[in-house]
Amino acid sequence: REAMWASNLSGSNPAFFILVGIPGMEKSYTWISILVCMMYSVALLGNSMLLVTIMKERSLHEPMYLFLCMLAVCDLLLSTATVPKTLSVLWSLSTQISFSGCLAQMFSIYFIFVAESAILLAMAFDRYIAICDPLRYTAVLTRSVVGKVGVAALIRSFCIMFPPIFLLKRLPYCGHNVMPHTYCEHIGVARLACADISVNIWYGVAAAFLSAGLDAISIAISYVLIFRCLWGLPSPRASPKALHTCGSHLCVIAMFYMPAFFSFLAHRFGQHVPRHVLISLANLYVVVPPMLNPIIYGVRTKQIREHVAHLL
Repeated sequence: REAMWASNLSGSNPAFFILVGIPGMEKSYTWISILVCMMYSVALLGNSMLLVTIMKERSLHEPMYLFLCMLAVCDLLLSTATVPKTLSVLWSLSTQISFSGCLAQMFSIYFIFVAESAILLAMAFDRYIAICDPLRYTAVLTRSVVGKVGVAALIRSFCIMFPPIFLLKRLPYCGHNVMPHTYCEHIGVARLACADISVNIWYGVAAAFLSAGLDAISIAISYVLIFRCLWGLPSPRASPKALHTCGSHLCVIAMFYMPAFFSFLAHRFGQHVPRHVLISLANLYVVVPPMLNPIIYGVRTKQIREHVAHLL
């Protein structure tokens, strides 16, 4: 006891954190867990089927579908990094997570999120080239270029999200290890520290702007150029067809960025937003997009729909 007390006073890192779930919604844990479990199951099934379909069908080995494969992998990893622990907390099976395990989970979540943002930007560029400069499409977006884009997304994501690990390790926690959340989130962990966390907050803001923020701006610019190009098309039949190909991507973009940005800003600056709302939203943005993305692409993309039906 004396050694533990001395360790707490010295502000060393705690051995583990206790995740308490969603404060104020304990009576609804059963229904919440059933909903989360169902969405996770759909995400696993949908993304797995999308991957198998694209890998098996040679006709789908095009840049658009290869980027879609990368998106499906990110969705699988993002939901798997969070949902099992969330269900474990909601079902009271295990509410503890080691300090190193917490940092690993936090890094995985943000690493995948930033990588997925880069893939959405690449998909927007793919649509821009396909619609505005179709004659150069195969020359610009070769398989080699697609592979390099994927590697660049991973490298950028790693460089941006590695520093927060050290920003959290340097903080003294003074024995505070009870976290009101279902998984480890950067600012959620930092708020347990008994020291100034301004560096953590502002690094988080800078990292978000330099990654997802710039990606979202670039995607918006690309679609402005796409719509301007479509407006000038001589054939009136070409515009609806091109817009249909962009519709799926725009739906996925909206689902990905809107809840994520709201949750990010509210966690840092929304002092009056109820905690259970913040935590619920944080859980939604790691499970809802992975569930809906394969459904949207499967329903709206004729080639995928036909090949999935053939596979089944």
